[in-house]
Amino acid sequence: MSDFDGPSKTRRKRDAEALQALGEQLATLSEEDLARFDLPERLLQALAELGRIRSHEARRRQCQFIGRLMRDVDPAPLEAFLEARSKPTRAAARRFKQTEQWRDRMLDDGPGVLREFLAAHPSVGAAEAAALETTLAAAREGRSGAPRRLFRELKAVVEREHGEGASGGEALLE
Repeated sequence: MSDFDGPSKTRRKRDAEALQALGEQLATLSEEDLARFDLPERLLQALAELGRIRSHEARRRQCQFIGRLMRDVDPAPLEAFLEARSKPTRAAARRFKQTEQWRDRMLDDGPGVLREFLAAHPSVGAAEAAALETTLAAAREGRSGAPRRLFRELKAVVEREHGEGASGGEALLE
């Protein structure tokens, strides 16, 4: 039996790598964002220096140094901040994928899906609905660039409604 009750070497290495990765993410933040946290001056200087380093090996060593400095910092608020910053990106990616699904369904199944889309997005006016119908017809005929134009028009509707706090018809997609 061992007298040592601390974390294993593997666990310590994983923790060190996680702190190093967190430090690399911090290096992408602006000075204003970093100022929100009570970070040691030496860590702030190391993060700023990382941005100026171009050599791969020098960057690797600097990241290790930042990871070492991160041992003295509580990572929880930093991780929460970075997670909160990434959520809008995930939501935008989800809306993008849903818009692609709408477009693909419209191209495969026709105007019936367009009516579903319009019912899910009541903010679409008559003129915009007519433009969508015209673009869908052109895309279904195989006109060059029409599917891309249809996507852009659908995306504009979804993004506009997202800005107003609407869900963008997520429930109608299978």
